Amino acid sequence: MAAAHTPQESVGAAAEAARRALDGSFAAISVWERERGRLRVLVNVGALMAGEEPWPEDESYPVHDFPEIADFLHERWAAGGEPHAWVETAEGPGAGSAPYSPREVPSGGSWGRVAALRRRGRGSCVVAPIVLHGRAWGELYVARAVGSPVFDRDDADFATVLAAVTAAGLAQTERLEEARRLAFTDPLTGLGNRRAVDIRLDEALEAHHADGTVVSLVVCDLNGLKRVNDTLGHAVGDRLLERFGSLLSICGAMLPGALVARLGGDEFCLLGVGPPADEVVRVADELCRRAAELEMGEGVACGVASTGDPIGPVSSARRLFRLADAAQYRAKAARSLKPVVAGRDGGPEDPVIRLADTSPARPPERRRFRGRR
Repeated sequence: MAAAHTPQESVGAAAEAARRALDGSFAAISVWERERGRLRVLVNVGALMAGEEPWPEDESYPVHDFPEIADFLHERWAAGGEPHAWVETAEGPGAGSAPYSPREVPSGGSWGRVAALRRRGRGSCVVAPIVLHGRAWGELYVARAVGSPVFDRDDADFATVLAAVTAAGLAQTERLEEARRLAFTDPLTGLGNRRAVDIRLDEALEAHHADGTVVSLVVCDLNGLKRVNDTLGHAVGDRLLERFGSLLSICGAMLPGALVARLGGDEFCLLGVGPPADEVVRVADELCRRAAELEMGEGVACGVASTGDPIGPVSSARRLFRLADAAQYRAKAARSLKPVVAGRDGGPEDPVIRLADTSPARPPERRRFRGRR
């Protein structure tokens, strides 16, 4: 679990290690979703039967089909007992071959589990509660095929230990995920930060060079933030940043897989990977329209650069950022209500204009008026 890079890999490693340690033919880890009253299977490993998938999208079971998990964790553990694994067999609750008496097996066993064992050709299983942060998190389930030795009390004791180790691994994974989240998230808006954009953009450009995937970058500068901070205070300015961040997130959701981020200060961006350039421009236009309706601030200046437009080869993330930055600067200088798009020709009435080169945009020269001599 410590070597896993994602929570999914961590859970999968725990299930496979537990299966091997208990000499089982099959193992699964499920999470208890209290708000839905169900056990949802996260991973299945080993000999899978019909209807079982390694990473099921929606394999879940109502808790009332397995009352022993709630009975044990609420009544026995809450009364001062310790979480402990138990064994079920295909012969049914209270069968003579079971290693526990009905008093030891929660609720005397579960006919739901018995039916599942019989349906899938398994002879016995051991169920171990996973307790995380002092609360029931889910369960570790390991089964053996018909004809294999039935799990005994020593196996249940060992499964209890394995469940505790799994819980420790899950806690570590949570801490690592939180650290990653903080490392790639803007604390004020909850959007991605510049580090997240840099990594995602590098990956996107690799895909672009490999197969031509369209990569588009929208750079936004929130107008009027300084005025709000100076006149209404920084707390109000923060609310403006948060509201625009929410607006950007809503618009970004129109593009599958888009990343929205705050680059810093009043600068935000949207990174689209896959959708055509026209679709990204349409979303940027919608963002400009909605930002103009915010009760605070003065709208937003948006610049767009996309590999789907005639902007020349994009060899690096820096080049795409320079193009989008230059377009955004021109949008701001022109007080454009629409996005400025790099690489596109526009007429005198059209704010979508063509950038002559890829160098950073310079402020437009001031007109010189000759006075009367």
